Amino acid sequence: MPEGPAGGQDSRRGQQPPARSHDTYDLYQRGLELLGRGSAAAAAQLLERAAAAEPHSRSVLEALARAQFDAGRYAAAAGNFRRIVEASPSDDYAHFGLGLALARTGNPDAAAEHLALAAAMQPHLRHYTDALHSVRATLRARTQDREGPERKGPGCLSP
Repeated sequence: MPEGPAGGQDSRRGQQPPARSHDTYDLYQRGLELLGRGSAAAAAQLLERAAAAEPHSRSVLEALARAQFDAGRYAAAAGNFRRIVEASPSDDYAHFGLGLALARTGNPDAAAEHLALAAAMQPHLRHYTDALHSVRATLRARTQDREGPERKGPGCLSP
């Protein structure tokens, strides 16, 4: 009979056993270190392993989402920020991260919603309000593009 995770052998063929808590903490710390040094893709690899071992750890999920975002993996980052938001709806940073990731995936409507929540929770954080203003400007520009110049109002240069 195969040994469990503590025995070092996994019953699932060809897969690594889940990391033990000490190993998970080490993966997390190394991932943060790599993220801090600008190696987001490498950090994401380590943090994905930590998240597999501790799927409900807010700290690990946040670090993983940040690494994925910095590595340009915006949809994956949005998914992990969304997990944090669902578990803790009052987490302003998770709403901020989710909003930024959604904006990068081309969903400014949903991005504006989460950025507005983050900015409402922490109105003194300028980077929250700046991001919200930027996404709202994108939405306004898209609306104007759809309406055409004849509906932009007085002062437009259309004939």
